[in-house]
Amino acid sequence: MKKLLSLSVVALLVFALTACGLTPSGNGSDVTSAGKIGVSMPTQSLQRWNQDGSNMKAKLEDAGYTVDLQYAGDNDIPTQVSQLENMISGGCNVLVIAAIDGSSLSNVLESAKSAGIPVIAYDRLIMNSDAVSYYATFDNWLVGTLQGRYIADALKLDSTPGPYNVELFTGAPDDNNINFFFGGAMEVLQPYIDSGKLVVPSKQTSKEQCATTGWNTEASQTRMENLISSNGYGPNGTKLDAVLSSNDSVANGITNALVAAGYTAEDFPIITGQDCDKPTVKNILAGTQAMSVFKDTRTLADQAVNMVDAILQGGLPDVTDTETYDNGSGIIPAYLCEPVVCTTENYKSLLIDSGYYAESDLQ
Repeated sequence: MKKLLSLSVVALLVFALTACGLTPSGNGSDVTSAGKIGVSMPTQSLQRWNQDGSNMKAKLEDAGYTVDLQYAGDNDIPTQVSQLENMISGGCNVLVIAAIDGSSLSNVLESAKSAGIPVIAYDRLIMNSDAVSYYATFDNWLVGTLQGRYIADALKLDSTPGPYNVELFTGAPDDNNINFFFGGAMEVLQPYIDSGKLVVPSKQTSKEQCATTGWNTEASQTRMENLISSNGYGPNGTKLDAVLSSNDSVANGITNALVAAGYTAEDFPIITGQDCDKPTVKNILAGTQAMSVFKDTRTLADQAVNMVDAILQGGLPDVTDTETYDNGSGIIPAYLCEPVVCTTENYKSLLIDSGYYAESDLQ
């Protein structure tokens, strides 16, 4: 796939490095000792982004870079824009950005482009900007596919008659990733809905109807409470077999509402999630969430560092996809890390034995 990247990209990168006062080096030693990397994370209110930021800062510093790590308050777009402006004026040589809103950074990234600063979109694709050089992420379509397939397998949809009741939740409508999370899940679930084996009693099946502003736990809890009330869900009421949730913060709100409605581990609906946040893993162990998709942020941070190294040494980063991720200005070369399903059966090997968490973190 790397053959699809034209020589003009190389020329542009070399031009960008020269504009930053850096020149490609054979071993990169001179570059890394002088390189300053701006890392922009959306929030500190979610454990996942704290881990991403600290992991990347540590790995970049181990590689010899100076790191300007900033968190944009609690998903505050003007704060993220202001922080990026400061990174650009402060002499950062590469920007690594996990955008709050993938469409809100076009203007500030024009300044980065004018300054010859390469931009790596991290986890979330930055939209409508030709300043984006690369995209480091997980295979987010596969995330959704894993969630949908888990529901299908847990309900034995291919071998039992049904019907089964399900409700659908995804994340922030301004996060391009939900197109992949929700799309991957619905690719699995839609045929069962069409056949009547899966029923969505609320009839809320479109991405817009199922979105959760800001991936907010309180927002998903409120919507789930409304669904419980309007559809009569409860241990002694209408049976709810499963809830598709695109991530853990949304799943936590769903779980809170179901617990308040009287559900226990013995009769809890199947709930999916993503990120393996500590509260969620505790819920999995308690039987109030079935699974979460584990995306090892250490792997993603490693890949972002590899991209930075390649760019500042005048080379081309490794990519695995040069066809899928069109941000509105063209295809962005991407590296996709692989997510895996986490349940009670494998959480120890995935999370504890790998050193991602200490066992005491989950007690």
